[in-house]
Amino acid sequence: MAEFLFSRLCIIGLGLIGSSLARVAKERGDIARTVVACDTGPGVAARVEELGIADVVETDAARAVQGADCVILCVPVGAFSAVMAKIAPHLAPGAILTDTGSTKGSVLRDLLPLLPDNVHLVPGHPMAGTEHSGPDAGFATLFQGRYVILTPGAGEDPAAVAKVTAMWERAGAMLETMDAATHDKVVAIVSHLPHLIAFTICSTADDLAQETQEQVLKFAASGFRDFTRIAASDVDMWRDIFLNNRSALLEMLARFSEDAQALGRAVRWGQADFIEDRIRRGQKVRRSLIAINQA
Repeated sequence: MAEFLFSRLCIIGLGLIGSSLARVAKERGDIARTVVACDTGPGVAARVEELGIADVVETDAARAVQGADCVILCVPVGAFSAVMAKIAPHLAPGAILTDTGSTKGSVLRDLLPLLPDNVHLVPGHPMAGTEHSGPDAGFATLFQGRYVILTPGAGEDPAAVAKVTAMWERAGAMLETMDAATHDKVVAIVSHLPHLIAFTICSTADDLAQETQEQVLKFAASGFRDFTRIAASDVDMWRDIFLNNRSALLEMLARFSEDAQALGRAVRWGQADFIEDRIRRGQKVRRSLIAINQA
């Protein structure tokens, strides 16, 4: 067996991502000697203990991080500032602090001002998930074949980055590194905007007159069903993502709105060539995803 990457790994937030990390760490046995789970949600800590996916379960974040050589924040990004204020004085010298948040500019904004000089910050974002949440939603294979994006600062300790990289590789993920601003623009178009559209379409359907709405739900085709799956995602997480990636999301929304208006005009004026071009471009993107096993 390979040696442990970490002596004591502390996971704060045991939703889908956090509980999946805990599971893979426990199942592999070479990521951490001791897995500490911390969550303040009603009944979450008790359920984590029942599931047996951590060695130590805490509800106090300050106590949970003591002695940990790696701490992973898996809470909604809107909670980062408050959590960091609690744990910063208790982080061990030389510890690595990383995260799984879907926005990275806000992570730097909320963590850096409180980061102790002797703690390494390696922000990360696993591009994996489902519409389910909570400790029961996690599974050890969630990250297999999925990308994890790291956004370490230019001067960050290479050894710390290497350890976080190795952790995700042992979880089955593929790694990419980019700066925080680029990350936030990329995820705005590939993740955040699709969720915004899905929430909006489902809200539009919900606003229809009752009789029409019943028919919409009764005869929902696969396209609409796909939107409802996305729209079933966690409320707190997606509220925080939208508010904390505001600039990049609004930029992509504006570009999408212009493109949607252009396609709408083509439909209105019967511009078949334009419509066919947009459909073919969609097919091209889908084929590209299939080709790199990301479909």
